[in-house]
Amino acid sequence: MNAAHLLEVTLAYACAAGAVVGVGYTVLAGALIGRFFARAVSEPSTFPPVTIVKPLHGNEWALLANLSSFCRQDYPGPVQFLFGVHDSADPALQTVDDLRRHFPEADITVVADTRLYGPNRKISNILNMLPQARHDVLVFADSDVSVGPNYLRNVIGELQKPGVGLVTCAYRGQPDPGFWPRLSAKATNYQFLPGVVTGLALGLARPCFGQTIVMRRDTLEKIGGFTPFVRHLAEDHAIGEAVRLLGEKVVIPPFTISHACVESSAAQLIAHELRWSRTIRRIDPLGHLGSALVHPFAFALLAVIFSAGGWWAWSLALAAMCARLALKLLSDRALKQAHRDLWLLPFWDIVSFAIFVASFWSSRVIWRGVSFKVDGDGLLSAAQDE
Repeated sequence: MNAAHLLEVTLAYACAAGAVVGVGYTVLAGALIGRFFARAVSEPSTFPPVTIVKPLHGNEWALLANLSSFCRQDYPGPVQFLFGVHDSADPALQTVDDLRRHFPEADITVVADTRLYGPNRKISNILNMLPQARHDVLVFADSDVSVGPNYLRNVIGELQKPGVGLVTCAYRGQPDPGFWPRLSAKATNYQFLPGVVTGLALGLARPCFGQTIVMRRDTLEKIGGFTPFVRHLAEDHAIGEAVRLLGEKVVIPPFTISHACVESSAAQLIAHELRWSRTIRRIDPLGHLGSALVHPFAFALLAVIFSAGGWWAWSLALAAMCARLALKLLSDRALKQAHRDLWLLPFWDIVSFAIFVASFWSSRVIWRGVSFKVDGDGLLSAAQDE
């Protein structure tokens, strides 16, 4: 056996090992996801006044529907809706005007302020908005999120549990029309979400998601407000860690909210996934490396290539694909959504593995058309316009 052949055999068996472990992980994730969402949700004992803080930027495809879902809450307490933009000519403000017409009883406040305090424009926007927040329970929610009518009741119920300082929510992908948004939703629903559930069950994950962050004003003040996070790319993760350092819990209730998948081209989708993957690599290197386990099908295909089409490698590829399809079906059942686009799953698995590999070669990310470098602490460097 020459050196080249020995290398091929070694790589074939190494990839096969990765596929076998990945299949095991996939089976475990499938078993856990239904159990996680079968838990009971919490009901609040009281209904305190709430301010919902929503930074806006641009007129997204489903913006009115997303904002409207927050106005349809089954919540008897007072709710202030606080919207903020950097530019008084931002087209998102037209959608807020439409929202006022649809919900004339809603308590809506708008802040337009150009001030920036660091490269994270979302955090700067929130800092500009906070002086207008009237209530002491604060719900920070992204503009591309939609929620069910019990959302506020459930997150407030969780916040009222002893020792809880912050509530965040897992989310599913809700695609805009088109092929690429549907592919983006696959990444969220069948890789990200099962990974979150499995990480929580095994005690390996400490997540906090910017799609929803709920906390009391005094907790926010204890962590120094939002100013310490103006240079963080993953400001949500940093905020969660800051709350944990206070000795308070960060909890995730057993339901999902919907996150819009808006990437309308291959370039946008790849840029988004690379930004996410490189961010995770910077803030959690071991966790990022461990996420290789979500790619059993890709490892099995590599085993097929390095084994020159060995029957055992093809069998492993079939087993990996069956495990991934089973996870999709179990996830759909847990999320109460239709089984669609089964054929997209193997295609996305290959694309996402390529993105995972590419994430190791650079720390450059593109965010809203601006290029950044991310250092080892997850902090953004000075931006350069594209």
